[in-house]
Amino acid sequence: MTKKRPEDQTPFMSAPDYGRSLKGMGINLLVREVPRAVAFAQAVLGARLVYGDPDFAVLRHGTGDNQAEWMLHADHTYGTHPLLSLTGDGAVRGAGVELRLHGCDPDAAVARAEAAGHYVMAKAADKPHGLREAYIADPDGYVWVPDVPLR
Repeated sequence: MTKKRPEDQTPFMSAPDYGRSLKGMGINLLVREVPRAVAFAQAVLGARLVYGDPDFAVLRHGTGDNQAEWMLHADHTYGTHPLLSLTGDGAVRGAGVELRLHGCDPDAAVARAEAAGHYVMAKAADKPHGLREAYIADPDGYVWVPDVPLR
């Protein structure tokens, strides 16, 4: 495992401390390039960067009870991890998984995605299950579904 984080950059907390702080369900996305994935999350989804370096990032969206947090790990940090056999060049990552970001305006996310040249799989639409949602693929092929409740 080869780290790209500059030697003089200190993580926002130690890995063991961060690991112990995690609760409930966690999402960790294996990505080709952390900075590129962070740029998508910020520009399209309106996520806030908690911490980021070339190897790892923590992102958040929303506040209070409606706050989501997820991690990004660069492929090169996984060494001999078994997931690497599924994520080779050209692999479709996350097939069949929807990463739903509740409270993220789907119309605004689509507009930002289109402006940045990202693939919008389905524009924002009202759905019978009470949500307005859109489907947007990020640069690694993960499908994000920003949604808000219908009024």
